[in-house]
Amino acid sequence: MLDAGLSRRGFFAVGAALAAGLATAGCGVANGNSSDRILEPPRGAADPAGAPARLPVSTVSPDAVAAKHAGQAPKAWGVDLDGILTGFNPAGKQFAVTFDACGGPGNNDIDENLLAFLQAQRIPATLFLNKRWIDANPARAGQLAGNPLFEIGNHGTAHCPLSVNGRAAYEIKGTASAQAAVDEVWGNHQRIAALTGHGPRFFRAGTAHYDEVAVSIVQELGETPVGYSVNADFGATASAGQVQSAMSAAKSGGISLAHMHRPKSGTGPGMLAALPALRANGFEFVHLP
Repeated sequence: MLDAGLSRRGFFAVGAALAAGLATAGCGVANGNSSDRILEPPRGAADPAGAPARLPVSTVSPDAVAAKHAGQAPKAWGVDLDGILTGFNPAGKQFAVTFDACGGPGNNDIDENLLAFLQAQRIPATLFLNKRWIDANPARAGQLAGNPLFEIGNHGTAHCPLSVNGRAAYEIKGTASAQAAVDEVWGNHQRIAALTGHGPRFFRAGTAHYDEVAVSIVQELGETPVGYSVNADFGATASAGQVQSAMSAAKSGGISLAHMHRPKSGTGPGMLAALPALRANGFEFVHLP
C-alpha cells in the first residue's frame, strides 16, 4: 500500500512571483499558455493494490470499455483523484522524473540539451509522448524508445484532458464521451506499441486532468493514470530559477512533471541545475514503479 501521508503532503510552495502569473501542467502554444492560478499540491495518490490489475493487451476490448461507461455522469474532476499515481513507496531516498512531449502546433520540438544531459548523467526518466509528437518525430521517438534509460509513457492522441462529458482544463476542451476518452488513450497506446513492441504502462492526460470515470477507463485499458507531486515548470512557462525552486522541494517517493518540447524555455536550464543538486543531496532517480 502507498503511504497515504506521502501524497497529502505539500510537495512544494511557490512564491508570490509564481502566483502572479505562472501557468499549468498542460501545454499551450509555443510562447506559453498562462493561467491566473497555480495548481494545488496533489492530495491523492494511487494505490496499486486497490487498482484493477493491468490486463494483457490481447484481453483488452476498447469497445467494451467504452460501452461499459457510456452515459455515466462523473462527480469528480482534477489532478489528484483516487486511482491517479501521484507518488510511490520509495526504497530509500528515491524520486521519479517525468517529461511530457505534448505535440501539435508549436509543440513538436525537442530539448536535445536536456535529453543529452539525462543520458550523460544516467538519470532515468519516463517520457510521456503524445501521438502528434511521435508522428512529427518518428525517428527520434524510435531512438528514445530504444534507450533503456527512458520509459515511454502515453500522453494521449490529441492531448485532451480526459473526461466523459467534455469538461475543459485551462481552456483545452476535454474528451466529450466515454468513447472519446477511450479513443484518446487507445489511439496512442497502439502507436506506442508499434514503436516499442509493447503497450505503455502509464498514461498522463493532457493537462493531467481527469474525471473519475476516465480514471477507470484508463485502468481498464491496461494503463495506470499518472499525475505528479511536483509541477516543475508550469507548462514550460517557468524560468530556470523557478524550475530549480520547485524541484528543490522534492520529497522521496515523489514524481515531477516538466516538458521536453520547449528548448527555449527555462525547463532545461532549470533541470540541469536542479537534478545534480538533488543527487548531491542523496536522491536516487528511478523509473515510475
